[in-house]
Formats: sequence, structure tokens, C-alpha cells
Amino acid sequence: MHDTFGITAWAFAALAAAALLVGFSKTAVSGANTVSLAVFAAVLPARASTGVLLPILILGDVLAVLTYRRHAHWPTLWRLFPAVAGGVVLGTVFLAYAGDGAVRSSIGAILLLMAGVTLWRRRRGESPEAARTATRTARVKAGSYGVLGGFTTMVANAGGPVMSLYLLSAGFRKLGFLGTSAWFFLIVNSAKVPFSVGLGLIDGHSLLLDAALVAFVVPGALLGRWAVNRIDQLLFERLVIAATVLGGLQLLLR
Repeated sequence: MHDTFGITAWAFAALAAAALLVGFSKTAVSGANTVSLAVFAAVLPARASTGVLLPILILGDVLAVLTYRRHAHWPTLWRLFPAVAGGVVLGTVFLAYAGDGAVRSSIGAILLLMAGVTLWRRRRGESPEAARTATRTARVKAGSYGVLGGFTTMVANAGGPVMSLYLLSAGFRKLGFLGTSAWFFLIVNSAKVPFSVGLGLIDGHSLLLDAALVAFVVPGALLGRWAVNRIDQLLFERLVIAATVLGGLQLLLR
């Protein structure tokens, strides 16, 4: 990493807008920050972008927990964590050996996969199921989503769409969804910090850029808290999916 990555004023403006969207997504539409990670991976070297984005995500997680902490469903979280830990370890191994091109292509492919799964789920018109119960099917489902969520969050900070799909399929209403998601990502993203430091993804240069970007997360979170009950969710999610597809294609074709 070199001299704050040598980014231009326009590139910094794009990162600032992406940081604002992180705050907004954490308190309004979980998973919308897939657009942010596409911006970060487009402006910065792909591997480095994951290390710069992580502290910004953690700040957003703290703000979300402060807002929705009382609405978390802890049995769901405890069911997910073991599988997520396995996915994080797999993602760490991948990052240790993958070059920048492979990481960039992986982020692009993950974004497209998440957009595709989201669209597929909607076309099926899945009805919420009682996935919060301790049935065998629920455990298998939690395990598969957990491993995928852990891997995608470690490699690309892209666990949001995976967990969004899981929580929606489990029948969570808006506040329960946001509260459970907030605690999940605060714990998981904080646990990723030692791995990211060990891989050299977080260092003095990345933290210097973070220090310049964190100021944009707070107004984004406040805007999300204001908008959560006013936003046209369907239109916004369609825009997020479209932006995610464009971001994924841009990274794959770059």
C-alpha cells in the first residue's frame, strides 16, 4: 500500500459516497453496501479495498447496534456463528494465496451470484418459513448460509446479501431483521480484524484513509434511521440489485 493509495479527488469523493451508503445500509436496507464494496474495489486495489472497507463497516455496525440492539434474536445468531467461523477461515486461506486479479474477479462473481439468488428468490415468491426453530432443515440451512456468509464476508465484505436472504427466509420482520443483522455483523466483522491485519490488508496507510472516510458513515446512518419507515423498499432494492450487477460486471470485465 502506498501514500494513501495515490487516489484523486474524484476517487476520494466516490469512496466518501460509498462510506455514506455503508451507514445508510446498516440502519435502513441491510445488504445495500454491496454497491459500496464495488466502488471500493473499483477505486482501490481489490485486496487492499477489503482492508480499508472493514473498519468503516464496523463503525456502521456499532451505529446499527446502538439503534436496534433490543430487537436481535440471539438463538438465530448462535445457530449461525459456528458455520460462519468456518467460512471466515476458508476465506482467509483463499486471500492468503489469491492475487489481486483473482480477488477482484471473485468479488465480481460474488456480487453477481448474490444478485442472482435475490432475483431467483423473488421469482419463486418464497413465503417466510419458521427457520428460527431447531429443526434439522433449519440447522442445515443455517450451516450452508453461515459458511457462504463467512467466506463472502472475509473475501469481499459481501456477507450482507447472504444474511439478508437467510433472515428474510426465516420470516423476520423489519426491526427483528435489522437488530439481528446489526449484532451479527458487529461480532463477525470485529472477529475478522486479526485475520485482515495478519494478511496485511489493514495497516497504517489503510487506517489513514479510514480516518478520512469515517466522518461520512455517521450522516449515512442517521439518514437511514430517518428513512427506514419512509423508504419505498421495493424500488430501492431494485436499484441496489441493478447497481450490484453493474458493479460485479465492471470488476469481472476490468
